[in-house]
Amino acid sequence: MAAPGPGEYFSVGSHVSCLTCLGQRLQGEVVAFDYQSKMLTLKCDPSSRKPNLHDVILINLAYVSEVDIINDRTETPPPLASLNVSKLANRARSEKEDKLSQAYAISAGVSAEGQHLFQTIHKTIKDCKWQEKNIMVMDDVVISPPYQADNCKGKEGSALSHVRKIVEKHFRDVESQKQRSQAQQTQKDSSLSS
Repeated sequence: MAAPGPGEYFSVGSHVSCLTCLGQRLQGEVVAFDYQSKMLTLKCDPSSRKPNLHDVILINLAYVSEVDIINDRTETPPPLASLNVSKLANRARSEKEDKLSQAYAISAGVSAEGQHLFQTIHKTIKDCKWQEKNIMVMDDVVISPPYQADNCKGKEGSALSHVRKIVEKHFRDVESQKQRSQAQQTQKDSSLSS
C-alpha cells in the first residue's frame, strides 16, 4: 500500500515496515501519524547500536511504495510523558542567546579562532559574553585579540588563572588536532602515491 486511504490510519504502538521508493526498508514502532500530511513517525533500533537509545524517523508516505503492518496495537496507548514546559522555555531562551552571541561575534568581525575559543570557554563557564571584539568572562576577565593566554587581563586570582588554563588548553588541543590532521593527510598522500 503506497499511502493510507480515507479512514485508514496507523495506531500508535503498532509495528510497521515500510519500503521507500529508493528501495530502503524501514521498520519500527509507530510514534505518531498525521493523516492530512501523510507523515508517519517511527521509533527504530538505534543506528549507533547503543542500548536505551532509539532513532526517530519521519517518513513521508508519498515516497513509500509499500507499508506492512507487522503487529497492530489495538489497546489504548500509554499516556504521553509530561513535559517540563518552563525548563524547555529556559533551554530555548538560552540557545537563542547563544546563537545571537555567535551572530554578534561574526558581525563584529571576530576571527574564527576567537569564536572557537569563546565556544570552548562557554562550555565550561556559562557566564561569558562578547564586549565588542573582547571576550568577557564572569565580568572579571577580559580576553582581547589575538586571544592568547597573554591576552587575558583581570584582577589576579583564581578566576584569571582558571581562564588562562582554559585558553592554554584550547590552543594545545587545536595544535594537536592540526598535527593529527597533517599526519593523516601525509599518510593518505603516501598511500595514494604507492
